[in-house]
Amino acid sequence: MTDSNQTIIRNGSKPSIKGPENWFTGSVRIDYMFQAAAPGRATGALVTFEPSARTVWHSHPLGQTVVVLTGVGWTQCEDGPRTEIRPGDVVSCACGKRHWHGAAADTAMSHLAITETLDGKNTDWMEPVTDEQYLSGPLITV
Repeated sequence: MTDSNQTIIRNGSKPSIKGPENWFTGSVRIDYMFQAAAPGRATGALVTFEPSARTVWHSHPLGQTVVVLTGVGWTQCEDGPRTEIRPGDVVSCACGKRHWHGAAADTAMSHLAITETLDGKNTDWMEPVTDEQYLSGPLITV
């Protein structure tokens, strides 16, 4: 619904999709929520990860903000600690920094991912996070 001042995208008006295997490991559902009209660049998606599901290594040309909505997840920037994330946590990923995020090993997790598009692209997808990388090192809980 659109009037001269605002647009409302009705819940359920866009189909859910299965997370592509070249972007994720495990079972992931994506619900695309919005893409701002130019000159806006923001996009938003609700991403739901089953236990142990996660993104591949990736980066964002203009960074990313993730708001955890349900469950327990983990996130890690390259060369940094694996960190637990919980509902209400807001994670800011720096521009161009390699990272991954997903559900904890035994708990599902959903987050709202907000990114901006630069030259038609908001994510650079890379190689999978191995099970060893996913489970290795100390887990930082804040």
